Amino acid sequence: MREIFETLADELRRAAAEGAEFSNIDDDSVEILERLARELPPDETLPKSAYARKTPPQDDGKGEFIDDIEEVKFASASDIVKTENQNRTQKKLKVVNKTIDIKPIPAPKKFSLPDGDKQTRWNALREIVLGDKVCAEHLRPEKKIVFGVGTLDADIFFCGEAPGADEEIQGEPFVGKAGQLLTKIIGAMGLSREQVYIGNIMNWRPETPKGNRPPTEEEMAYCLPYLKAQIEIVKPKVVVALGMTAVNGLLGFDPSRRMGKIRGHWQKFENADLMVTYHPSFLLQYASPQMKRLVWEDMMAVMERVGIPISAKQRGFFLPKE
Repeated sequence: MREIFETLADELRRAAAEGAEFSNIDDDSVEILERLARELPPDETLPKSAYARKTPPQDDGKGEFIDDIEEVKFASASDIVKTENQNRTQKKLKVVNKTIDIKPIPAPKKFSLPDGDKQTRWNALREIVLGDKVCAEHLRPEKKIVFGVGTLDADIFFCGEAPGADEEIQGEPFVGKAGQLLTKIIGAMGLSREQVYIGNIMNWRPETPKGNRPPTEEEMAYCLPYLKAQIEIVKPKVVVALGMTAVNGLLGFDPSRRMGKIRGHWQKFENADLMVTYHPSFLLQYASPQMKRLVWEDMMAVMERVGIPISAKQRGFFLPKE
């Protein structure tokens, strides 16, 4: 099995170098195959539920924000690539299902906000977004446009990519399984959802015949001014970009960008410091102790940047037991 992963990763790299295009496979997925190849012992067969099996409950001293990982079953490299791409890592979607009538995405429209305090300006912005005809025409029947939530005095602004099924029902970002995990991460930082701000680049759930898909460059470009306006109102010290799609939406698409190289490093977006980390849904799929620790190190860096004290207990979350 290890040799299979290595061969498949090499072939995908080679084909991409020769100009081949894949609608469902990107560089991050290839990196996943390479990582799996490194971690698997030679000539071992991957069980049907090996890589993301449910983790046992952890004691308080190890942190508790990723105790509810669901079992993800797969038995082939193609399943791994499909799962990963459905959730996070496509650079740019090419819609190949011609049965979906996706209306063209226009250029972002200009809008202005009234003078006043944060709440006045936020209320006006929310009304503009909820009344946006382009957003509305892309909604599924009986579903809602999704706008950001949280305190307008937040030091930390968590930014995702697009709403999912649960979010478009409630009209609030990060309320599904990934959102529940994000809430636990925030809790492990000593905060609550009410003490931060949470938003998405996209205000509607991208159309697809089944499941979720990452938004296109054009879709995110249309909604990005609304996100920037929320950041301008809140004026956070730190924006946390959750996942590569959010990074591409904020900083622009870059085919040479690699999540493993940019996560954990400070950048700038608007007037805020930008921290890049993995999306909670990625952790739900690939929840190794090492991956949890990487995300937690990113969160501790955010805490330090905004002046939140970090206890010895928090610094020990997800470290190997001696």
